[in-house]
Parts: sequence; structure tokens; C-alpha cells
Amino acid sequence: QLQASGGGLVQPGGSLRLSCAASGRTFFYDMGWFRQAPRKEREFVAAINRSGGSTYSADSVKGRFTISRDNAKNTVTLQMNSLKAEDTAVYYCAARGWALSLTNPQYTYWGQGTQVTVSS
Repeated sequence: QLQASGGGLVQPGGSLRLSCAASGRTFFYDMGWFRQAPRKEREFVAAINRSGGSTYSADSVKGRFTISRDNAKNTVTLQMNSLKAEDTAVYYCAARGWALSLTNPQYTYWGQGTQVTVSS
């Protein structure tokens, strides 16, 4: 089970830190974050491999969002800075039990989502 938290309302230019905690099964290879805005399809945000030594982010968030993980705590984190109105969405964490290219958007396990709203 993946439990995402940390969403909320923030002003443009602000920051939020999303966390995703794994319970039950806690050994995963790649983990990632996706988001879905109203009336839009879910889109990839960022991914990280098991060691944390390799990450991949969507062009829309590069330089603003940072993904990291702590395997000892079974968590993956998305630090979001310089937030924009277009970042408003429900954010989902995801994980898979094997290693693939981080550009591959196929994940097996999904969290329930946390709402991020960027508005003044």
C-alpha cells in the first residue's frame, strides 16, 4: 500500500513537499510521481530508481521539482518549488517491483492521491 500526503493550497511561487509512504510490501525498484488535473489525462512527473542515483523528470517540472527516496523509511518524496497554477492537480505516487527505464510510465502499485492547488 502506498499512502501519499503533503498536498494543500499554496500561492504561486510557493513550495510544497509531498511524501509517499509504503506499507505492507515495502521493497520496490522504481518509484514515481504522476499527476492528473481536472479534465486532463494523468501525466508523468518524476521517477527515481531504487538506489536513488538516477532520476528522471518531465520537462514541465525540471529545475523546480526534485524526487528523492529513503529506502530505510520506505518513503519517496517530491519537493516542489516555484509552483505555478498549472501544477494544480491530484498527485499520485507509484511503484513497481522491477527495474525499467525511468522513462517507462508503467507502474503496478498506486497510492490514493493528494490534492495540490496553486492559487492566489
